[in-house]
Amino acid sequence: MKKSETTKDIPVPKSIINQVIGQDKAVKIVRKAALQKRHVLLVGPPGTGKSMLAQAMAELLPKEQLSDVVALHNVNGENNPIIKSFPSFPDYNYLTKHKEYLRYYTPRELLLIKTHTEEKKTNLLPIVLKNSLGRRITRKIEEKKKGISPTFILLLLAIVAIGLVFVSDLSEDQKWFILATIFGLGLLYFVSSGMMGLTKRMGPAEHSNMKLIVDNSEKTHAPFVDATGSKAGALLGDVKHDPLQSGGLGTPAHLRVEGGAVHRANNGVLFIDEIASLKMNWQQELLTAMQEKKYAITGQSEMSSGALVKTNPVPCDFVLVGAGNLQDISSLHPAFRSRIRGNGYEVYVEDVMDDTPQNEEKIVQFIAQEIAKDKKIPPFTYAAVQDMIKQARIMAGRKGKLTVKLRELGGLIRAAGDVAVENKKKIVEPKDIKAAKKIFLTIESQLVQKIVERKKEYKVFSTTGGKIGKVNGLAVLGEGTAGIVLPIVAEVTPSSSKGGGKIIATGKLGKIAKEAVENVSAIFKKYGGVSLSNKDIHIQFLQTYEGVEGDSASISIALAVISDLEQIKVKQSYGMTGSLSVRGEVLPVGGVSAKVEAAVNAGLKNVIIPASNARDLYLSKEVGKKINIVKVKNIVDVLNTALEDCTAKKELIKKIKRSLD
Repeated sequence: MKKSETTKDIPVPKSIINQVIGQDKAVKIVRKAALQKRHVLLVGPPGTGKSMLAQAMAELLPKEQLSDVVALHNVNGENNPIIKSFPSFPDYNYLTKHKEYLRYYTPRELLLIKTHTEEKKTNLLPIVLKNSLGRRITRKIEEKKKGISPTFILLLLAIVAIGLVFVSDLSEDQKWFILATIFGLGLLYFVSSGMMGLTKRMGPAEHSNMKLIVDNSEKTHAPFVDATGSKAGALLGDVKHDPLQSGGLGTPAHLRVEGGAVHRANNGVLFIDEIASLKMNWQQELLTAMQEKKYAITGQSEMSSGALVKTNPVPCDFVLVGAGNLQDISSLHPAFRSRIRGNGYEVYVEDVMDDTPQNEEKIVQFIAQEIAKDKKIPPFTYAAVQDMIKQARIMAGRKGKLTVKLRELGGLIRAAGDVAVENKKKIVEPKDIKAAKKIFLTIESQLVQKIVERKKEYKVFSTTGGKIGKVNGLAVLGEGTAGIVLPIVAEVTPSSSKGGGKIIATGKLGKIAKEAVENVSAIFKKYGGVSLSNKDIHIQFLQTYEGVEGDSASISIALAVISDLEQIKVKQSYGMTGSLSVRGEVLPVGGVSAKVEAAVNAGLKNVIIPASNARDLYLSKEVGKKINIVKVKNIVDVLNTALEDCTAKKELIKKIKRSLD
């Protein structure tokens, strides 16, 4: 982009596959899978383009003759409807190879199909053929029904009988008796006919011999069916329950058949997001459909009359594209996952991409795409685009990377556009993005603001002076976009039991956080001078209503305990984050940028971070001026920096160094 341009001048690719940003590896695999009709399992964080890749696959699939599917009445068994497939908008060459379908078309329709095929005009879909399947079959059914009406025959006979009565030599009384009899019989016939008509209207037992259950009459490419969150009936097909199953009042079985997503996706793509949430028996049934490429429809509820109905197998030759998060993969049925791996690909989608000029251009393209899709927000200026690229760096959380969690970035684009529209502007500028950031806050960020206000009000943590056994740890909430100050206190007491040496941690800790506390205990046991065998170590995470998970508080825990053991004050102007190995090495953690911003917002002046995280730190100039960043490599660096200077500190560091050498 030149400075004089806006995103209005940026071309947006027409094909979906070229709109996918930052997933080069996944795009290559999807292209291969589409060409060969392979299944694909996409695994990775939400908002990284998994559903777009699935839609792109439907667009890339080889074009095949699509079919419409109908359920027909079975005279030999009402509860076993017959399934038939018919070509939808067929190619003329297809019809000549499958001559059994020719009888469903008039000569005029065949001429239109032939013209459509020869001229290869993909946009020539004659209106004569639109929704043609139902009309074609209905025409054949109506032809079979043609004949002389019984009512007409009876009416003709009645007229003839009345005429014969009047020309006969019968007496007047006999004539009136015969006329009254004819009138009575006619009235009885029409009353009974009316009752039969009412019965048919209440329960259409015979008025229709077919039902269209898969309609591809308006599709010009492979179907894309999103079955995310579908129940069993919506996914696998179902038969509606009919409460009136007696006396001819019930709806016939074939009219109650409903096609499922697996059937509508025939010759196309079946996409299921959060695929691990499918019940095990549903996964088994889906596996059967994938293997057999056909699946019979039956009622999914055993308590319903639909459970009595079962069709013959319905075609479902689909390509499955499943998506989910890494932690959910263990919930997939082993045979189901094996089927995907045996006839397809597993792809881990990226959440970041390299910060290169080419990838920055992709972010520009993404902004243009989102504006085009939304159709309600104005274009971005060059300066606004540069701000969005900076935001992509911040959201990546790693130095030299750009985020590929583009759904969140797209939300900020729309929020900035809404601000510009509210101010009646025709372009989006940096100040609109700045205003949007204040309202485009995650729930976690909004919660952090309230938590920080409450902790400041009640002085849960301090930002000045020194305290023994108290440390200002730093943590993140949610997906790591919102940082928070996490006060930690430690108290070493005489053991309350003969076993001794217990470590007691409280504060709604998660599994990893508890393991981190246990790992840190190795540091306490290793450094000499103080026996811990007869002491209990109490560690409390203050007011952690939001819970604590992860090991990024390891250095904070170690510092708090050592401070209380040695009775050395910790500088309260410092916040800190970092994992700790059992040998005292400070290891990298996530969300350092959000944690540093939290420290600034809380009024801290200094922050300790792992040296290996230095390249991941991305702060605005405004925030960078307010904080001093200290990079540490081991526990000795942490003690040197955060403990107040005194003789005991010097002696302690000597002991720690000797124990870690």
